[in-house]
Amino acid sequence: MKKQGVFPGIILIGIGLYFLLDQLNLYSLKVFYTWPTLLIIIGIAFLAQAYTSRDYQNIVPGFILFGFGLHFHFSILFSFWPEHWAMFTLIIGCAFLLKYQQTKSNLLPGLLLLILSILALFYHEVIGWLGWIGSIVNFIEKYWPIGLIVAGVYLLFIKKK
Repeated sequence: MKKQGVFPGIILIGIGLYFLLDQLNLYSLKVFYTWPTLLIIIGIAFLAQAYTSRDYQNIVPGFILFGFGLHFHFSILFSFWPEHWAMFTLIIGCAFLLKYQQTKSNLLPGLLLLILSILALFYHEVIGWLGWIGSIVNFIEKYWPIGLIVAGVYLLFIKKK
């Protein structure tokens, strides 16, 4: 039988602690009185529900909320933290890989998002290593509509069932 009380219990404890610390007005914790902290609390509740009740579908939303909350906190706290769209796909890819660890499903989307994120975060370094790929990417960026036209012609006239 699944433990249904974990999620609401952690939500209530987390939100209660959040507002209690806010009312105590502790200056050293002021940085945590923000909306990303609420994302972290909800993400932890989802993850606790997933692992304590073996309800593994909650791993993905739990890790995404937890990861986004950490990302927004780190982007405020640390000047070196990357504020790049690839951080979001990296977090989502890691969530899929965590789910794969428990359910043996969603490995391919997790790996693809992870690879995409790493390539996007380190684009300039990768292009420096593989300069010839840069010229191919520039060609594709310029002429990608022709690919759509060719695919449309193929579907309309060539591939007939």
